[in-house]
Amino acid sequence: MRRSIVIATVLLALGSGSSPAGSMPPDKAEAISAMGALINAPDTGKLYAPLQAKEPYENVVVERNVKYGPHDRNLLDLFRATTSRNRPVLIFVHGGGYERGDKRSGTSPYYDNVMLWASNNGMLGVNMTYRLAPDHPWPAASDDVASAVAWAREKIRDFGGDPDRIFLMGHSAGASHVASYLARATVPTVVGAILISGTFDLRPQVQVPGQKSYFGPNTELWPERSSIKGLARSNVPLLVAHGEVDVPYYIDQAETLKAAMCAENRCPGFVALKGHSHMSEVYSINTGDTTLTDAVLAFVREQR
Repeated sequence: MRRSIVIATVLLALGSGSSPAGSMPPDKAEAISAMGALINAPDTGKLYAPLQAKEPYENVVVERNVKYGPHDRNLLDLFRATTSRNRPVLIFVHGGGYERGDKRSGTSPYYDNVMLWASNNGMLGVNMTYRLAPDHPWPAASDDVASAVAWAREKIRDFGGDPDRIFLMGHSAGASHVASYLARATVPTVVGAILISGTFDLRPQVQVPGQKSYFGPNTELWPERSSIKGLARSNVPLLVAHGEVDVPYYIDQAETLKAAMCAENRCPGFVALKGHSHMSEVYSINTGDTTLTDAVLAFVREQR
């Protein structure tokens, strides 16, 4: 496993007329900028929905609601090409403020879009959901990530995946859960992880919706429940990302994690996504806007 990852900051020019290949389209950049540094899932989703694929999806086999654990929410969807064989595996962990969220809601294109992108780029996509607070506080979701990884290690070869090449990718609260899993794991069982706009250093003075519900009201326990120290010690290669128009809290969390890891002489891959907000960074996946996915692909290929 490669432990030295070059810090690469992706800053793509937006342009005033047509956008460079792979960057955020100017109309989307203008709309995201107008929204400001807020988490606005409904309006951001509407921006990218017309660019997303519609069912039935071509050249991909989809298996939904596969059980990976005993709870009703221990479910995952698998996306694989019709000719899948021995492919690296990408497990995606959605966000939702610790108290809500799902791998898919109704006919929404999110987060099928992440899975379609993975399948179209040589991977087997696994889209998982997990238990939620307040009924299931820390470390329930982290334990569910561990269970999903264990399921993949045992079963994924049956679907054409390589159990020795599993990557985790989490967004927002999902990134926090992936980080907690990695920080607590005694033996690494994945070859790399992508952490997008997550929380790694819990701070009681900052009011973040859902954090006390999940991590507990006793903030004296938060330092030991933060993942930052464990991540700095972990041998798992990381790619850390945030949007340029992200909520400042999440930008600071990403920068703080990068600094902590660099202090341990294991700087992570690092991506600042030009023009992107907290939600557009993932809602844009599987469109012509490859601001994030170019970096993810490069990271995955480096670990092979």
